Amino acid sequence: MAEHHYDVVVIGAGPSGEGAAMNATKSGKRVAVIEDKQTVGGNCTHWGTIPSKALRHSVKQIITFNTNVMFRDIGEPRWFSFPRVLQNAQKVIGKQVKLRTQFYSRNRVDLITGEASFLDANRIQVKGSKGDEILHTKNVVIATGSRPYLPPDVNFRHRRIYNSDTILNLSHTPRTLIIYGAGVIGSEYASIFAGLGVKVDLINPTSRLLSFLDDEISDALSYHLRNNGVLIRHNEEYETVDGDDQGVVLSLKSGKKIRADAFLWCNGRTGNTDRLALENVGLVPNGRGQLSVDDHYRTEIPNIYAAGDVIGWPSLASAAYDQGRSASSDIVKDDHFRYVSDVPTGIYTIPEISSVGRNERELTEARVPYEVGQAFFKDLARAQITGDAVGMLKILFHRETRELLGIHCFGDQAAEIVHIGQAIMNQPGELNSLNYFINTTFNYPTMAEAYRVAALNGLNRIF
Repeated sequence: MAEHHYDVVVIGAGPSGEGAAMNATKSGKRVAVIEDKQTVGGNCTHWGTIPSKALRHSVKQIITFNTNVMFRDIGEPRWFSFPRVLQNAQKVIGKQVKLRTQFYSRNRVDLITGEASFLDANRIQVKGSKGDEILHTKNVVIATGSRPYLPPDVNFRHRRIYNSDTILNLSHTPRTLIIYGAGVIGSEYASIFAGLGVKVDLINPTSRLLSFLDDEISDALSYHLRNNGVLIRHNEEYETVDGDDQGVVLSLKSGKKIRADAFLWCNGRTGNTDRLALENVGLVPNGRGQLSVDDHYRTEIPNIYAAGDVIGWPSLASAAYDQGRSASSDIVKDDHFRYVSDVPTGIYTIPEISSVGRNERELTEARVPYEVGQAFFKDLARAQITGDAVGMLKILFHRETRELLGIHCFGDQAAEIVHIGQAIMNQPGELNSLNYFINTTFNYPTMAEAYRVAALNGLNRIF
């Protein structure tokens, strides 16, 4: 059996694994990455972020064509099948895989394909198609990601019952679809399928959509989903999910029964730790397969770190990359370590949502004397030009010091727009102020101009 020696071994080639490996190798460490799939990128590239966002973009283009009066001169509204729209996502996945494979090659990181399991804290066995290998290492970063949580009483082998990974294998466009779980993934797919003309029932086990959002933004999402034909059912839990040749029947604990052509489960995720033989190093994941880490991404075993979805919050590709990079910064003792807490939320519904900082509910509970500045996209010249007039930018600021406390955006390009506010919020002292937007000249017409409009709106509320 072949044996190799490394300074750092990273398990998983998703965003957190890539961040850890690149930072370690650039610090002169000998690094290996173990990936159990044939291509790099992890869940983010193949089943999560990239395909769903590429899919969303294509659907948004279809919606634009079907709702823009100018295009009526070309022809009637057109509908595209789900597989046809997914073709664009496949092209993006291919480009991402090529790019990221080059990263490992160019930086001389050994990429080993196979299934990893711990022999002890310094030895990892890899079972690959070319035989078994043992890797000796000083440090390990577990970056194995997560997968959809699948309850055992739902038959996911049935051809009409899908989860958020297998939905990408859908070979037709259903007329009706039940989505169980109204979190970020469920809400995004509800937008996508509604945009394809599918009648969607969105089943939410809680009392409101995405309750971590600012209430006004959450309410706006609910309104626009309903406006696009999505039927949202709050406070409902499933009893049984039964598939037959014609469709799926969802029986709810409230006594309701709902029938649709297909069923999509989007309720929770599980950390990919069950095949790592963690018992050999004394690590015990929680009930969702996630590992606990300290504020330096160290597990209970000093030389074993963990980052990304496998540690839970915030389970975002953007944060995962930075977490992995920070974990390896702690290993190599460079100057780049930071605990990743300043994380903007990006939700790619149609329209999209993004926020950073605290929301109104949190500020009210903390008894912070805040004020609100608003800019509605329908009043911005750029939004009127593009036809994307749905949405708003909301600035929360301290009414006495004018310190920025939260930025919340709903509408086209929200995930881009929010970063302007994030940049100013991160400035030290008095530079973090509403005054920046009041005293800065923005290009016109732009969506960024919303900051000036919202700042002046908020200024008018101060007496």
